[in-house]
Amino acid sequence: MKIKRFVAPDMRQAMREVREEQGPEAVILSTRRLDEGIELVAAIDYDESLVREAVRHGAPLAAAPSQATIAEPQPEPAAATAPPPRPRVAVVPPPANEMPAMRPLVERAAQDTAQLRSELGSLREMLEMQLSSLAWNDMERRQPLRARILREMTRLGIEADVARALVAELPEPINAEQARYLPLGMLSRSLLVSGRDLSGDDSGVVALVGPTGVGKTTTIAKLAARAVMRHGADQVALVSTDHYRIGAAAQLEHYGRLLGARVYPAYDAASLRKVLEMLRGSHTVLIDTAGVAGSDPRLNQQLEILADASGLRACLVLAANAQSQSLDEAVRAYLPLQPQACILTKLDEAPALGGALSVLIRHRLPLDYVTDGQRVPEDIAAADARVLVCRAAQSLKSPPPDDGLMAERFGFAVAGA
Repeated sequence: MKIKRFVAPDMRQAMREVREEQGPEAVILSTRRLDEGIELVAAIDYDESLVREAVRHGAPLAAAPSQATIAEPQPEPAAATAPPPRPRVAVVPPPANEMPAMRPLVERAAQDTAQLRSELGSLREMLEMQLSSLAWNDMERRQPLRARILREMTRLGIEADVARALVAELPEPINAEQARYLPLGMLSRSLLVSGRDLSGDDSGVVALVGPTGVGKTTTIAKLAARAVMRHGADQVALVSTDHYRIGAAAQLEHYGRLLGARVYPAYDAASLRKVLEMLRGSHTVLIDTAGVAGSDPRLNQQLEILADASGLRACLVLAANAQSQSLDEAVRAYLPLQPQACILTKLDEAPALGGALSVLIRHRLPLDYVTDGQRVPEDIAAADARVLVCRAAQSLKSPPPDDGLMAERFGFAVAGA
């Protein structure tokens, strides 16, 4: 029998190392939590009678039996399929002259309870992982084409909940050719596009909102330049409500001077109403707002300034190179403003677009424009769902995800279905 001890930051990593080094026949002998993470003892060529004999004589489970050798890493990784036995621990009391002082009963009970909870938590996590793996393997066997589409969605970086929702809408049955091309087509159809173009014919008052650093001011300059070329500088006005960031108003004024467009400050809701009333005859009015995170108390002030403005179209600006969790938090933070559309910036800085596409699909946000550089006004384009999805596919450099990741993302949901 070959026994090996694994220590990993969490149970998932420990199980993955067992599968890679000892293969599908490995048996989990014990688990426990350490300061550095999870300790897991696993064995191959398992001899239960030998282990029982060692435990009966008081040997620690991780060291029994003495004939056992340390397992060398196996050449072919595979998922562990055997359900883990319940951990068994042999306790050997110390000599009488070394007995520690009796601790209070309450303290001992609390420690025992905490240890039991820790062991139960580890066992539950391990069982959930095994059930997820079994469920995913079963889905690949019964519905291989749907599993293939989920794998491709994962490779594209699409979040698990969005991928599941899209696959749930698939027709029955599908063939291999459809499974090959459907993922990109499904993403394209699920992305909402507003249909606004850059001809400058779309008039009105538009406020660009969003977190700091996403490129709102530069995007406003691009839109203003297009409008000036189409309708003239006297028909375009810029408004700044950003009085927190140093130099924000000066940057907008710089763009205004270059374009020949007027720039107005608005410090609160009342002054914004007065400015918009004065600019009622203008073809295009673009409002630059302060970049505020969702947890910043100043966000409510920004929302209040814009909430009372009649006829205002709020457009949420998101950076494609941000993590999907940050993008989702930004969308939720600005939901009270009920943004009518979104602009996706910094495509040129994004290593992958799956996270951004997931957020747009999840929140049903129509897309106005995308930007991919700092040049004014060149680096901006009207949103095209097919072009954006193709760009997401072309930017991929990662290999298809392995079964362990697929089981983590989809196995538990399949098992609970």
